Amino acid sequence: MTINPQHTAPQLSPELIAQFTAIVGDKYALTLADDVAPYVTEERNLFQGRSPLVLRPGSTAEVAAICKLATTHNIAIVPQGGNTGLVGGQTPHHGEVVISLRRMDKVRDIDTQSNTMTVEAGLVLQTAQQRAADVDRLFPLSLGAEGSCTIGGNLSTNAGGTAALAYGVAREMALGLEVVLPDGRILNALSKLKKDNTGYDLRDLFIGAEGTLGIITAATLKLFPRPRAVETAFVGLQSVADALRLLQIAQGEAAGSLTSFELLAEICIDFCVKHGTDIRDPLGERHPWYVLFEVSSAREDALATLESILERGLDDGVIADATIAANGAQRAAFWKLREVISPAQKPEGGSIKHDVSVPIAAVPDFIAEANAAVVKLIPGSRPVPFGHLGDGNIHYNVSQPIGGDSAAFLARWHEVNAVVFEIVMRMGGSISAEHGIGVMKRDELPGVKDKVAIDLMRGIKAMIDPLGIMNPGKVL
Repeated sequence: MTINPQHTAPQLSPELIAQFTAIVGDKYALTLADDVAPYVTEERNLFQGRSPLVLRPGSTAEVAAICKLATTHNIAIVPQGGNTGLVGGQTPHHGEVVISLRRMDKVRDIDTQSNTMTVEAGLVLQTAQQRAADVDRLFPLSLGAEGSCTIGGNLSTNAGGTAALAYGVAREMALGLEVVLPDGRILNALSKLKKDNTGYDLRDLFIGAEGTLGIITAATLKLFPRPRAVETAFVGLQSVADALRLLQIAQGEAAGSLTSFELLAEICIDFCVKHGTDIRDPLGERHPWYVLFEVSSAREDALATLESILERGLDDGVIADATIAANGAQRAAFWKLREVISPAQKPEGGSIKHDVSVPIAAVPDFIAEANAAVVKLIPGSRPVPFGHLGDGNIHYNVSQPIGGDSAAFLARWHEVNAVVFEIVMRMGGSISAEHGIGVMKRDELPGVKDKVAIDLMRGIKAMIDPLGIMNPGKVL
């Protein structure tokens, strides 16, 4: 994918490299190609970057010193967490200096009375979940990359995940932030307060900004009571409309205890069973659509609630077949199937991916219209829709025609984007639900976002980062 430069990275002199290196120490300044390589490529190999220097600071003070030096010499920098982003936002496309936050992985404080946890940006999401569990609390943010993505990256992209239906997205799980600004100043907005009406909420400027305004170095996160019972069902249905009706039934029966509601097309099951390891169809027969949903409760009544949902679904003719996870291993197997959908698409050739959202009621019409439009544009292409039906977020992927040329198919990425995004916007949706803008959707953003909003975003960027050194060319 071609990326147009928006900031020409100046050549780093040996003297300047030495000054940056002195901040973090020789061990944590990487210049050799083999050492730098993991920081300039990403999992899908869609974006290839380059960098003369990767810095791995161990403290907020070191991040601040790096930014101050970068501002003094007008050096572009790219903040990076777990390098799991899907839109090229964490990649140094034009030779920028990479600042990897992975060493900054401390848990600074856990307060079970306030139900908060203050952590550094490099803490891996799965570790944050476990540290919360260690004190009998829940940190509910959960997504496929949770074993390697970091809290800083989650907040910078405003990650969503499978629990957004009940707990919201990353923005709603953070009470406060510590942020290093481009000029090296440190914004200390860490807070355990749920109520604080002292002017502008600066925290929200940096959540979802993808590192274009500053570098998140720490965050105070919300914790929740741990559920005492979690019950999981895998359901077969005839249509997306039936899945939407089942969602309405589930919300009516479970209220706030419905914590996940995932939609999968039949082709997802086909790919996972074919290419996954130890993956099988949980139901005896194939169905056009599936739903994986979960009910969690502080009491031991989750099973009764889940059974009530299934009974009503069967009585109303919405459900064709269903099974309930009998134990933790079976529950894990259900979720493994959901999590391997993306990697299971790789052996099928090129895949053009969309992370979109539409009003929940519009999901059936969106999928039907998008399927028709994509197949008309590229005959033989195979839509692979799945995602978070409970919040209207569909990962609308399109696999290449069987036996087709991958390069030729991927070259039509923007054509496919155009037809899908037209439907999304006509239905009042968003072209980015949880993955961010990065560079992949940067050029489309001005065409779909309110013009005044774009002007305000540009003004904020110019005020906070007047030299344009902070993750240049991303988002705007």
